[in-house]
Amino acid sequence: MAAAAPVRTNWHPAMKHSDLERWICIYPAYINSKKTRQEGRRLPKENCVENPTYAEIRDVLSASNVRVAVENKQYSREKSREVQFRGRIRVQMRNDDGSFCNPEFTSREAIMLHASTRIPQLKSRQAKPGGEVPQQQQHSTSGGGGGGGGKKGKGKRR
Repeated sequence: MAAAAPVRTNWHPAMKHSDLERWICIYPAYINSKKTRQEGRRLPKENCVENPTYAEIRDVLSASNVRVAVENKQYSREKSREVQFRGRIRVQMRNDDGSFCNPEFTSREAIMLHASTRIPQLKSRQAKPGGEVPQQQQHSTSGGGGGGGGKKGKGKRR
């Protein structure tokens, strides 16, 4: 027999702001510059980041002294079901008394904008482009003398 599923409480007005169900949800697609508005992007494209991950959003927001939780959820408009596109971030915006946890984050958009401006400054983001460029140059110069390299075919049939 299967184990019983964990009890999930539905939202009701008596819930406190510190309850996880009251925290706001942020999917990486909300701040992905590769997505269109129809695919789920919520901010203008110039304010977004190329292919953010839930881990990057979590790192940026937790460094900003905001309570963050990660859930293994899939965004409904995401076409790909791969693991790298999974993940939902829950962020606590308000304290139990109704005041904001962080006065500079007074809306969902402010939190998403903060995450999208800080993600390019992460060390993991700065290391990726610098590490790929020399490798591409090495591959192009080690072609073997001309002809572009590549596969050799079977030749002409006679």
